[in-house]
Amino acid sequence: RGFSSGTDGESRLVRLLRERFPRASAIEVRDISGGCGAMYEIHIESEEFREKRTVQQHQMVNQALSEEIKHMHGLRIFTSTPKR
Repeated sequence: RGFSSGTDGESRLVRLLRERFPRASAIEVRDISGGCGAMYEIHIESEEFREKRTVQQHQMVNQALSEEIKHMHGLRIFTSTPKR
């Protein structure tokens, strides 16, 4: 758990998500396009999501990555809040 990244694209997305979600307890980004950067899977666990519906949580992630999304074919987002 924590912060993970491998490719340059993954590293860039992790950095952007860390800036937008400073209270995140886990951020994982995986390039699921075979390394070309066209599709990513993102898992974020953050206190910022508490009291928000799933669609609102995903909108927050989409907004944080709005410029990068323009160059992607797809994005899978999984959000959660830390267990208390």
